[in-house]
Amino acid sequence: MKTLKNIPRLVIAATQSGAGKTTIVTGLLAALRQKGLQVQSFKAGPDYIDPGYHALASGRPAHNLDSWLTPAEVLPEILATEAADADIAIIEGVMGLYDGGRLGISSTAEIAKLIQAPVLLVIDAKSMGASAAAIAQGFRDYDKEVQLAGVIVNRLGSATHEAMIREAMAGIGMEVFGALHRDETLHMPERHLGLLPVEENQERELIDHMGQAVGKSLELDKLLVLARKAAPLPVAVTESRENAHRCRIGVARDEAFSFYYPASIKVLERQGAEIVPFSPLHDKALPDVDGLFIGGGFPEMFAAELMANADLRREIRQQAEAGMPMLAECGGYMYLLESLQDFAGQVYEMAGVFAGQAVMKEKLQMVGYVEAELQQDSLLGKAGVKLKGHEFHFSTEREPVKPDMAPFVFRKLRNDSRYPAGQQVNHALGSYLHLHFAGCPEAAASFAQQCADYGKKRGHHDGEI
Repeated sequence: MKTLKNIPRLVIAATQSGAGKTTIVTGLLAALRQKGLQVQSFKAGPDYIDPGYHALASGRPAHNLDSWLTPAEVLPEILATEAADADIAIIEGVMGLYDGGRLGISSTAEIAKLIQAPVLLVIDAKSMGASAAAIAQGFRDYDKEVQLAGVIVNRLGSATHEAMIREAMAGIGMEVFGALHRDETLHMPERHLGLLPVEENQERELIDHMGQAVGKSLELDKLLVLARKAAPLPVAVTESRENAHRCRIGVARDEAFSFYYPASIKVLERQGAEIVPFSPLHDKALPDVDGLFIGGGFPEMFAAELMANADLRREIRQQAEAGMPMLAECGGYMYLLESLQDFAGQVYEMAGVFAGQAVMKEKLQMVGYVEAELQQDSLLGKAGVKLKGHEFHFSTEREPVKPDMAPFVFRKLRNDSRYPAGQQVNHALGSYLHLHFAGCPEAAASFAQQCADYGKKRGHHDGEI
């Protein structure tokens, strides 16, 4: 059964990466918040870093909408659930409007159609005049099912430049919802995986400045009217099955480990898991938990500090040897290896749960969607289970485990290449795979079940309730 939800919503897309959409979306969120509105943000695709800036600007956790990591029918439910008490939902696109995985999977265009949202296209107009209108027209005509309602013109050089482009847009019947002139003070700091995470960049003044600049340059009232025209969203009504497996899961959260999808963590909570944050950087001992989840992040930037916290590394290794369930994704996997070599070639001791060394490379080693098939029974399910995930890393493994011992075989979506991946020791499972549990709730249930079972062995609680 489905019900209709009125969720004012708007997608901010772009012609390509680097057009300025993250800056504009962050500024827009801040500007709407400054007007007293409750605004819920979303990010198309698997990105972890941009949502951090969204949250800093909006004051609310940001969520991802990805049609590979989660089934297409789940996206409207995530949107409707998280934006239920908001005045407007703003969805930032990924790359160019029509760019995504193989055959356009999880492109901004696909997601905009799935959530039936109007789209505004950000165009970088630097060194461009009337050609901006030709680009806008091409994007509008490429897929008539996309509700391309107008444009936001960015990086204008002068008032004359703006007038020229506005006239060209009027000539094709394309509405302009905003025009921003070049402003280098709006630049956001970057690193090898993209923007510097907000965990290391809590510059409130920059966010406020973005809000003021975007608030003056965008027609906010007209934008709100457009968002409110979005059709009611059909959302499936599902029965909640909560608290199946009572347990406590320690989740690593600090400057080094911050890559988590909030809606994914909520799936663990619905299974009965109590989430207990801890810091591999700052805590000297683990909290009283039945399992660990160490997500991605930037352990390579904090390798010296992680190595210096020898007591915690030792305890994690001892708990793994004792059979505690542990799930480690990407940066978390690097932390659980024996050592990490940074960009300068310096080697640092890590937790030593898994064999081998993570070695940082100057070039991106892997990026894209993958299908991961379990080769062994594990905390995520039985052998043969297939999970949809994402890889994005600059490191490689030196002296990896033999292929026939790897817990996964990954199939890269873009070219169908297959390769063994990850390691499993006792009930610890690690790899470069990023998952979203809203797309694989059975894996979340399996993880929580094993944590609950381990808790019962420890006499920590009564397990299932």
